Amino acid sequence: MANSHFAQSDVGQQGDFFDAVIVGAGFSGLYMLYKLRNQGLSVRLFEAGSDVGGTWYWNRYPGARCDVESVDYSYSFSEELQQEWSWQERYPAQPEILSYLRHVADRFDLRRDIVLDTKVTATTYDDSSNAWTVHPDNGVPVTSRFCIMATGCLSIPKTPDVPGLQNFRGKVYHTADWPEYEVSFAEERVGVIGTGSSGVQTIPVLAERARHLTVFQRTAAYSVPARNRPLDAETERAVKANYTERRRTARAMPAGLDVDPNPQSALEVDAEQREREYSRRWDRGGFVVLGAYSDLMTDQRANDTISEFIRNKIRDTVTDRETAEKLLPSGFPFGAKRPCYDTGYYETFNREDVTLVDLKQSPLETITPTGVQTSGEHHELDSIVLATGFDAMTGALSRIDILGRNGTALADKWTDGPRTYLGLGSEGFPNLFFLAGPGSPSVLTNMVTAIEQHVEWIARCIEHVRVNEYRSIEPTAEAEDQWVDHVNYVADQTLYPQANSWYLGANVPGKPRIFMPYPGGMNAYEDKCNEVAEQGYSGFALK
Repeated sequence: MANSHFAQSDVGQQGDFFDAVIVGAGFSGLYMLYKLRNQGLSVRLFEAGSDVGGTWYWNRYPGARCDVESVDYSYSFSEELQQEWSWQERYPAQPEILSYLRHVADRFDLRRDIVLDTKVTATTYDDSSNAWTVHPDNGVPVTSRFCIMATGCLSIPKTPDVPGLQNFRGKVYHTADWPEYEVSFAEERVGVIGTGSSGVQTIPVLAERARHLTVFQRTAAYSVPARNRPLDAETERAVKANYTERRRTARAMPAGLDVDPNPQSALEVDAEQREREYSRRWDRGGFVVLGAYSDLMTDQRANDTISEFIRNKIRDTVTDRETAEKLLPSGFPFGAKRPCYDTGYYETFNREDVTLVDLKQSPLETITPTGVQTSGEHHELDSIVLATGFDAMTGALSRIDILGRNGTALADKWTDGPRTYLGLGSEGFPNLFFLAGPGSPSVLTNMVTAIEQHVEWIARCIEHVRVNEYRSIEPTAEAEDQWVDHVNYVADQTLYPQANSWYLGANVPGKPRIFMPYPGGMNAYEDKCNEVAEQGYSGFALK
């Protein structure tokens, strides 16, 4: 039996007992394992993949890249790690991020507590023992005092319900479940369905590999150039010399990232000054575009100015006027869906071997054995790439049978949408924590910043429970209700709900439409979490 920091005498389940079980070996799971183990706890981590990496293990499609700069999309908990690791590009590609996470797992000897190729199918809370029984799909159930879900916000692929897909005789790939071997597409006619972030990233790469690429666009996306480049030695030295201050500044920002925020309103200045500011940031690339003015996400008139600026950039880039008009996003504000950051996306449509099909003008009717039939014509294809995104934030949790007190299923409690307190836990599910869960800033921020804050808060909370000899902790119903109301209130003060985005679950048929991440800012959120802890975990019931 595994050693435990907590008493086991009241635990009657079969299998090993651990202080904590973690589900998922991405950024959040690895750091959670590191923290709890350093606190002297016994920990077991289960991971469905064949290696660590989480999102960055599965998302290996051509062109997969993070939209946060590499020097920021990395752990800050170890100064030695920060100094020894050298990033190769301004925005890290998937292979580099995966190499980094493998390095972290090896450097801190985390693998000895990780079980790979193992999917958790269920977790059940026992009221009498105040412990969780965790059921892996290929092993003996284990018992733990705490259960921590590090299942990721973007980890469950969403496959579209397209008639005839099963009849297609060619190859079908999903960007979120890409094969480990390299797919060449040489001399193939390739179709891509979807133009969200993964589509925007992979389309320029596939255009270079395929004989002909056909892009089936459902909704035109706003995309900003990333301006990716190799990370030169001088830049790396400057960052490493000032890492402490850089991290402190980022953590104090609403996005958990320094976007060079301008406190002015976009409506306080004239059109010429706005144009200069937008152009300056467009040339820098990346998230700084959203920092141009303080009211871009709260005032529709302000947002209209940046939205039209981007549309004009598309018109200037795409040479064929009809194609350019199809690529112009409309009907929702810039930023209300997660913005895309690209390398040569709009330029790709100037190629003669790339065709854009606007599914609003010519709806997709069916997949045939040899291609895609729209209302306008049949497109002969050898391969189809589904860039159709994820069942975000709750998708992975909904696929685990999580039973709390009195056998209450989390899926039943969340029928009308996720309900959490601070995104950390849910009433009726003692000693269960979510990392970057719904109700926390997570996907509206630099995810690694959000993850580190969550991991550190949960680790301190567990230590508080241990030192004070409590048996369980969970949110109160009142605190949870107030937090859900607060998240909805803050979201309604922004432009986010005006888009049918995966932030609201709108991309998954039948999924409750509720704004899932907390849009009040990483800095305000962390202040609230710290206040809760300082008040003896107010809003939580300690047994």
